[in-house]
Amino acid sequence: MASGGSAGAGPFDSSRNLDPAEKTQAAEHSAPQAVVIHEILRKDGEAELARRAGATFWSGLAAGLSMGFSFLALALIRSGLPDGPSQRLLAGPGYCLGFVIVVLGRQELFTESTLTAVLPLLVRRDRATWLALVRFWAVVLSANILGTVVFARLLAIDGLFPGPVRAALDAIAGEAVAGPFWPTAIKSVFAGWLIALMIWLLPSARSARLLVIMLLTYVVAIGGFSHIIAGSVEAAFAVFGGHASIRDYLVGFFVPTIIGNTLGGVALVALLNHAPLAPELQA
Repeated sequence: MASGGSAGAGPFDSSRNLDPAEKTQAAEHSAPQAVVIHEILRKDGEAELARRAGATFWSGLAAGLSMGFSFLALALIRSGLPDGPSQRLLAGPGYCLGFVIVVLGRQELFTESTLTAVLPLLVRRDRATWLALVRFWAVVLSANILGTVVFARLLAIDGLFPGPVRAALDAIAGEAVAGPFWPTAIKSVFAGWLIALMIWLLPSARSARLLVIMLLTYVVAIGGFSHIIAGSVEAAFAVFGGHASIRDYLVGFFVPTIIGNTLGGVALVALLNHAPLAPELQA
Protein backbone atom coordinates (compact mmCIF):
# COMPACT_ATOMS: atom_id res chain seq x y z
CA MET A 1 0.00 0.00 0.00
CA ALA A 2 1.28 3.47 -0.86
CA SER A 3 1.74 5.77 2.08
CA GLY A 4 1.47 9.52 2.40
CA GLY A 5 -0.92 11.96 0.75
CA SER A 6 -4.49 12.73 1.60
CA ALA A 7 -7.13 10.09 2.18
CA GLY A 8 -8.42 8.62 -1.04
CA ALA A 9 -5.43 9.80 -3.08
CA GLY A 10 -3.98 7.16 -5.38
CA PRO A 11 -0.26 6.32 -5.53
CA PHE A 12 0.13 8.40 -8.67
CA ASP A 13 -2.07 11.31 -7.58
CA SER A 14 0.02 14.32 -8.59
CA SER A 15 -2.55 16.78 -7.23
CA ARG A 16 -1.20 16.27 -3.69
CA ASN A 17 1.94 18.14 -4.78
CA LEU A 18 -0.06 21.25 -5.73
CA ASP A 19 -0.81 24.15 -3.44
CA PRO A 20 -4.44 25.37 -3.18
CA ALA A 21 -3.95 28.10 -5.79
CA GLU A 22 -2.52 25.60 -8.28
CA LYS A 23 -5.37 23.17 -7.64
CA THR A 24 -7.87 25.96 -8.33
CA GLN A 25 -6.04 26.83 -11.55
CA ALA A 26 -6.09 23.19 -12.67
CA ALA A 27 -9.81 22.91 -11.94
CA GLU A 28 -10.52 26.07 -13.94
CA HIS A 29 -8.75 24.63 -17.00
CA SER A 30 -10.41 21.22 -16.89
CA ALA A 31 -13.54 20.56 -18.92
CA PRO A 32 -16.71 20.40 -16.81
CA GLN A 33 -18.31 16.98 -16.45
CA ALA A 34 -21.60 16.28 -18.22
CA VAL A 35 -23.55 16.43 -14.97
CA VAL A 36 -22.13 19.91 -14.30
CA ILE A 37 -23.16 21.09 -17.78
CA HIS A 38 -26.61 19.62 -17.15
CA GLU A 39 -26.90 21.53 -13.88
CA ILE A 40 -25.75 24.82 -15.43
CA LEU A 41 -28.33 24.54 -18.21
CA ARG A 42 -31.06 23.30 -15.86
CA LYS A 43 -30.58 26.38 -13.69
CA ASP A 44 -30.81 28.53 -16.81
CA GLY A 45 -34.05 26.73 -17.62
CA GLU A 46 -35.41 27.29 -14.12
CA ALA A 47 -34.67 31.00 -14.47
CA GLU A 48 -36.45 31.07 -17.84
CA LEU A 49 -39.56 29.36 -16.47
CA ALA A 50 -39.67 31.70 -13.47
CA ARG A 51 -39.27 34.84 -15.56
CA ARG A 52 -42.23 37.21 -15.85
CA ALA A 53 -44.13 36.95 -19.11
CA GLY A 54 -43.51 40.61 -19.95
CA ALA A 55 -39.74 40.29 -19.59
CA THR A 56 -39.79 37.08 -21.63
CA PHE A 57 -41.82 38.75 -24.37
CA TRP A 58 -39.49 41.74 -24.77
CA SER A 59 -36.40 39.53 -24.76
CA GLY A 60 -38.05 37.23 -27.31
CA LEU A 61 -39.01 40.19 -29.48
CA ALA A 62 -35.41 41.41 -29.39
CA ALA A 63 -34.23 37.94 -30.42
CA GLY A 64 -36.65 37.81 -33.35
CA LEU A 65 -35.45 41.20 -34.57
CA SER A 66 -31.80 40.23 -34.10
CA MET A 67 -32.22 37.04 -36.10
CA GLY A 68 -33.19 39.19 -39.06
CA PHE A 69 -29.52 40.09 -39.42
CA SER A 70 -28.77 36.48 -40.37
CA PHE A 71 -31.01 36.88 -43.41
CA LEU A 72 -29.70 40.34 -44.26
CA ALA A 73 -26.00 39.50 -43.84
CA LEU A 74 -26.44 36.33 -45.89
CA ALA A 75 -28.03 38.34 -48.72
CA LEU A 76 -25.42 41.12 -48.56
CA ILE A 77 -22.56 38.64 -48.95
CA ARG A 78 -24.39 36.55 -51.52
CA SER A 79 -25.14 39.59 -53.69
CA GLY A 80 -21.42 40.15 -54.20
CA LEU A 81 -20.56 36.58 -55.14
CA PRO A 82 -20.76 34.91 -58.55
CA ASP A 83 -23.34 32.19 -59.06
CA GLY A 84 -22.11 28.67 -58.53
CA PRO A 85 -21.80 25.86 -55.98
CA SER A 86 -19.28 27.81 -53.90
CA GLN A 87 -21.73 30.66 -53.30
CA ARG A 88 -23.47 28.90 -50.40
CA LEU A 89 -20.14 28.04 -48.77
CA LEU A 90 -18.76 31.57 -49.02
CA ALA A 91 -21.95 33.35 -47.96
CA GLY A 92 -22.71 30.97 -45.07
CA PRO A 93 -20.82 32.97 -42.37
CA GLY A 94 -23.33 35.79 -42.79
CA TYR A 95 -26.07 33.48 -41.50
CA CYS A 96 -24.19 33.18 -38.20
CA LEU A 97 -24.56 36.87 -37.32
CA GLY A 98 -28.05 36.73 -35.82
CA PHE A 99 -27.16 33.72 -33.67
CA VAL A 100 -24.03 35.44 -32.36
CA ILE A 101 -26.08 38.50 -31.34
CA VAL A 102 -28.83 36.44 -29.70
CA VAL A 103 -26.66 33.93 -27.83
CA LEU A 104 -23.97 36.29 -26.58
CA GLY A 105 -26.62 38.93 -25.86
CA ARG A 106 -28.62 36.43 -23.78
CA GLN A 107 -31.85 37.07 -25.69
CA GLU A 108 -34.65 34.48 -25.54
CA LEU A 109 -34.69 32.22 -28.61
CA PHE A 110 -37.22 29.41 -28.97
CA THR A 111 -34.79 26.80 -30.27
CA GLU A 112 -32.46 27.34 -27.33
CA SER A 113 -35.33 26.72 -24.92
CA THR A 114 -36.04 23.29 -26.43
CA LEU A 115 -33.03 22.27 -24.32
CA THR A 116 -32.74 24.62 -21.33
CA ALA A 117 -36.43 24.99 -20.45
CA VAL A 118 -37.07 21.25 -20.91
CA LEU A 119 -34.40 20.09 -18.44
CA PRO A 120 -36.36 21.26 -15.33
CA LEU A 121 -39.34 19.21 -16.55
CA LEU A 122 -37.16 16.11 -17.04
CA VAL A 123 -35.83 16.47 -13.48
CA ARG A 124 -39.07 17.51 -11.81
CA ARG A 125 -41.93 15.87 -13.70
CA ASP A 126 -44.97 17.65 -12.31
CA ARG A 127 -47.94 19.52 -13.68
CA ALA A 128 -46.75 22.94 -12.51
CA THR A 129 -43.45 22.64 -14.41
CA TRP A 130 -45.24 21.40 -17.52
CA LEU A 131 -47.64 24.36 -17.48
CA ALA A 132 -44.76 26.78 -16.90
CA LEU A 133 -42.94 25.28 -19.91
CA VAL A 134 -45.98 25.61 -22.18
CA ARG A 135 -46.54 29.21 -21.05
CA PHE A 136 -42.88 30.09 -21.61
CA TRP A 137 -42.80 28.47 -25.06
CA ALA A 138 -46.00 30.27 -26.11
CA VAL A 139 -44.66 33.67 -25.07
CA VAL A 140 -41.14 33.32 -26.46
CA LEU A 141 -42.24 31.78 -29.77
CA SER A 142 -44.92 34.40 -30.42
CA ALA A 143 -42.47 37.20 -29.54
CA ASN A 144 -39.75 35.69 -31.77
CA ILE A 145 -42.14 35.41 -34.72
CA LEU A 146 -43.45 38.95 -34.23
CA GLY A 147 -39.87 40.24 -34.30
CA THR A 148 -39.12 38.38 -37.52
CA VAL A 149 -42.26 39.73 -39.21
CA VAL A 150 -41.39 43.32 -38.23
CA PHE A 151 -37.82 42.91 -39.52
CA ALA A 152 -39.01 41.34 -42.77
CA ARG A 153 -41.46 44.20 -43.33
CA LEU A 154 -38.66 46.72 -42.93
CA LEU A 155 -36.50 44.86 -45.44
CA ALA A 156 -39.39 44.81 -47.94
CA ILE A 157 -39.55 48.61 -48.20
CA ASP A 158 -39.09 49.55 -51.87
CA GLY A 159 -35.76 51.13 -52.74
CA LEU A 160 -34.13 50.24 -49.41
CA PHE A 161 -31.38 48.16 -51.06
CA PRO A 162 -29.80 48.19 -54.53
CA GLY A 163 -30.95 45.70 -57.15
CA PRO A 164 -28.38 42.91 -56.54
CA VAL A 165 -29.07 42.85 -52.80
CA ARG A 166 -32.84 42.84 -53.35
CA ALA A 167 -32.44 39.99 -55.85
CA ALA A 168 -30.44 38.00 -53.27
CA LEU A 169 -33.09 38.66 -50.60
CA ASP A 170 -35.82 37.46 -52.97
CA ALA A 171 -33.87 34.32 -53.92
CA ILE A 172 -33.14 33.32 -50.32
CA ALA A 173 -36.73 34.04 -49.28
CA GLY A 174 -38.07 31.90 -52.11
CA GLU A 175 -35.93 28.96 -50.97
CA ALA A 176 -37.43 29.19 -47.47
CA VAL A 177 -40.97 28.35 -48.66
CA ALA A 178 -40.18 26.17 -51.67
CA GLY A 179 -39.46 22.81 -50.02
CA PRO A 180 -41.94 19.91 -49.70
CA PHE A 181 -43.45 19.36 -46.26
CA TRP A 182 -41.65 16.24 -45.02
CA PRO A 183 -38.17 16.99 -46.40
CA THR A 184 -38.45 20.42 -44.76
CA ALA A 185 -39.50 18.81 -41.47
CA ILE A 186 -36.63 16.31 -41.51
CA LYS A 187 -34.04 18.97 -42.34
CA SER A 188 -35.53 21.06 -39.54
CA VAL A 189 -34.77 18.23 -37.12
CA PHE A 190 -31.09 18.68 -37.97
CA ALA A 191 -31.33 22.43 -37.33
CA GLY A 192 -33.01 21.95 -33.94
CA TRP A 193 -30.48 19.26 -33.09
CA LEU A 194 -27.47 21.45 -33.94
CA ILE A 195 -28.75 24.57 -32.16
CA ALA A 196 -29.56 22.62 -28.98
CA LEU A 197 -26.13 20.93 -29.18
CA MET A 198 -24.57 24.37 -29.48
CA ILE A 199 -26.22 25.41 -26.21
CA TRP A 200 -25.02 22.17 -24.57
CA LEU A 201 -21.43 22.84 -25.68
CA LEU A 202 -21.23 26.49 -24.63
CA PRO A 203 -20.59 25.96 -20.87
CA SER A 204 -17.36 24.10 -21.67
CA ALA A 205 -16.37 26.30 -24.62
CA ARG A 206 -15.07 29.22 -22.54
CA SER A 207 -13.07 31.54 -24.84
CA ALA A 208 -14.14 29.48 -27.87
CA ARG A 209 -17.82 30.36 -27.48
CA LEU A 210 -17.85 32.50 -30.62
CA LEU A 211 -16.19 29.73 -32.63
CA VAL A 212 -18.71 27.14 -31.41
CA ILE A 213 -21.66 29.38 -32.30
CA MET A 214 -20.30 30.15 -35.77
CA LEU A 215 -19.25 26.58 -36.56
CA LEU A 216 -22.60 24.95 -35.77
CA THR A 217 -24.77 27.67 -37.28
CA TYR A 218 -22.58 27.67 -40.39
CA VAL A 219 -23.46 24.00 -40.86
CA VAL A 220 -27.15 24.93 -40.55
CA ALA A 221 -26.63 27.54 -43.27
CA ILE A 222 -24.77 25.44 -45.82
CA GLY A 223 -27.03 22.46 -45.19
CA GLY A 224 -30.14 24.50 -45.89
CA PHE A 225 -31.62 23.26 -42.60
CA SER A 226 -34.76 25.25 -41.82
CA HIS A 227 -34.71 27.22 -38.54
CA ILE A 228 -38.03 28.45 -37.22
CA ILE A 229 -36.82 31.96 -36.30
CA ALA A 230 -34.10 32.72 -38.85
CA GLY A 231 -36.24 31.13 -41.57
CA SER A 232 -39.32 33.08 -40.48
CA VAL A 233 -37.68 36.33 -41.55
CA GLU A 234 -37.03 34.83 -44.98
CA ALA A 235 -40.52 33.33 -45.36
CA ALA A 236 -42.23 36.51 -44.14
CA PHE A 237 -40.15 38.54 -46.60
CA ALA A 238 -41.39 36.26 -49.40
CA VAL A 239 -44.97 37.04 -48.36
CA PHE A 240 -44.38 40.82 -48.21
CA GLY A 241 -42.59 40.67 -51.56
CA GLY A 242 -45.53 38.94 -53.22
CA HIS A 243 -43.59 35.74 -53.93
CA ALA A 244 -45.54 33.60 -51.45
CA SER A 245 -48.92 33.51 -49.75
CA ILE A 246 -49.68 33.32 -46.05
CA ARG A 247 -50.64 29.68 -46.63
CA ASP A 248 -47.18 29.08 -48.12
CA TYR A 249 -45.69 30.61 -44.99
CA LEU A 250 -47.74 28.42 -42.67
CA VAL A 251 -47.83 25.09 -44.55
CA GLY A 252 -44.62 25.31 -46.54
CA PHE A 253 -42.48 26.70 -43.74
CA PHE A 254 -43.90 27.22 -40.26
CA VAL A 255 -45.62 23.89 -39.47
CA PRO A 256 -42.92 21.50 -40.75
CA THR A 257 -40.14 23.64 -39.28
CA ILE A 258 -41.63 23.99 -35.80
CA ILE A 259 -42.22 20.23 -35.68
CA GLY A 260 -38.68 19.43 -36.79
CA ASN A 261 -36.90 22.00 -34.63
CA THR A 262 -38.81 20.92 -31.51
CA LEU A 263 -38.14 17.22 -32.11
CA GLY A 264 -34.47 17.92 -32.78
CA GLY A 265 -34.01 19.96 -29.63
CA VAL A 266 -36.17 18.00 -27.21
CA ALA A 267 -35.88 14.39 -28.36
CA LEU A 268 -32.36 14.29 -29.75
CA VAL A 269 -30.55 16.61 -27.34
CA ALA A 270 -32.50 17.20 -24.13
CA LEU A 271 -33.65 13.59 -23.71
CA LEU A 272 -30.50 11.88 -24.99
CA ASN A 273 -28.19 14.04 -22.89
CA HIS A 274 -30.41 13.76 -19.83
CA ALA A 275 -30.95 9.96 -19.97
CA PRO A 276 -27.34 8.89 -19.20
CA LEU A 277 -27.26 11.29 -16.25
CA ALA A 278 -30.66 10.45 -14.78
CA PRO A 279 -29.39 7.84 -12.24
CA GLU A 280 -26.65 10.20 -11.04
CA LEU A 281 -29.10 13.10 -10.79
CA GLN A 282 -31.56 11.01 -8.79
CA ALA A 283 -28.77 9.94 -6.43
